[in-house]
Amino acid sequence: MGFTQILAWGSTYYLPAVLAAPIAKETGWSITSVVGGLSWGLLVAGASSPAVGRQIDRHGGRSVLVASSLLLALGMLLMGLAGNVATYYVAWTLIGIAMAAGLYDAAFSTLGRLFGEGARTSITGLTLLGGFASTIGWPVIAGLEGWIGWRHGCFVIAAAHLMIGLPIHTLLVPRGAAQPIQPAITVCAIDNSSLKANRNLFLLIVAMLTIQSLVVSSVSVHLLEVLKQLGIATTVALTIGMVIGPSQVAARIAEFSIGRNLHPTWSARTGVLLCLAGLGLLIAGSAWLAFVAIAIYGAGNGILTIARGTLPLALFGPEGYGARMGLLARPVLIAQACGPIAAAFVLESFGASVLLSLMCGFLLLCFIASWRLPLKPVLLQAT
Repeated sequence: MGFTQILAWGSTYYLPAVLAAPIAKETGWSITSVVGGLSWGLLVAGASSPAVGRQIDRHGGRSVLVASSLLLALGMLLMGLAGNVATYYVAWTLIGIAMAAGLYDAAFSTLGRLFGEGARTSITGLTLLGGFASTIGWPVIAGLEGWIGWRHGCFVIAAAHLMIGLPIHTLLVPRGAAQPIQPAITVCAIDNSSLKANRNLFLLIVAMLTIQSLVVSSVSVHLLEVLKQLGIATTVALTIGMVIGPSQVAARIAEFSIGRNLHPTWSARTGVLLCLAGLGLLIAGSAWLAFVAIAIYGAGNGILTIARGTLPLALFGPEGYGARMGLLARPVLIAQACGPIAAAFVLESFGASVLLSLMCGFLLLCFIASWRLPLKPVLLQAT
């Protein structure tokens, strides 16, 4: 599943970074329209995620992941054939549904359904491999575009989903019947105060991870422009940007080895603090300090990706985990779609320092909120 995550992320979230310019040049569509396809896909994914989570809870993740491979293949095929913007956006609609069914949230839910409370190690290993999506995806997609053009490159990616992703999901993920049937959560044995506390705790987690996703998506899209406005040369800015991937992977290796016994609440606090420290140091505008800042920020982001899957599992248990991840994914994906647009307005109107300060303010709120997270599972009764 880690390899299918590389394929899924590389051909969805990271795709426009490589193909947006060639698509716009060949078709005559505006860059905004082309990149807007990803935002539309993320919105569709957010709308689809709760239903996907419920499906995984009821029947396991195999059928959902298989469907994601088929939809990704169909979406990429349609994108390669697109002769107008409407068809292009239909392709992204299919890809958006596939993102809900095949990216981290669905994969985490599948692992939670398979391994229950012991899924943390698998979730960490999954994100460790998934962290190579841009490292592998960008050069491969760029090579395909330069060799056979972006349309035929889309066809090759569609074939990869059918020849690599589909067999892995079909043959290696157990069928629903082979998975432990988790009991449905009921409320008959829980008093109203406990229900309210549990609901508030879940909403707190949703708010924290949504704000963090807004910050990460904004920084990811606008990092190079932010560094340029801070007075850092383009070539240096590109090198600084390349630090994020390795630092994310390094942090996940540390989580996998050293931090596996650390409670996810502490992991979340650490991740938010590192992201806050990294963006705070970036405001100084020093080139050498920017390398350190982005490494710290990348490490924090790498840890938070794991916490997004492990925190709800540790606090609420495996019962209803897929449904919770689906509900959690909706605002997170919407934030990823809208964050870069709002950040572009702030960056253009007020500059890089104001944008970074605003992002730091958001992360500070998340860090303060993280201290309200418990270190023990909440009380839930199941029948």
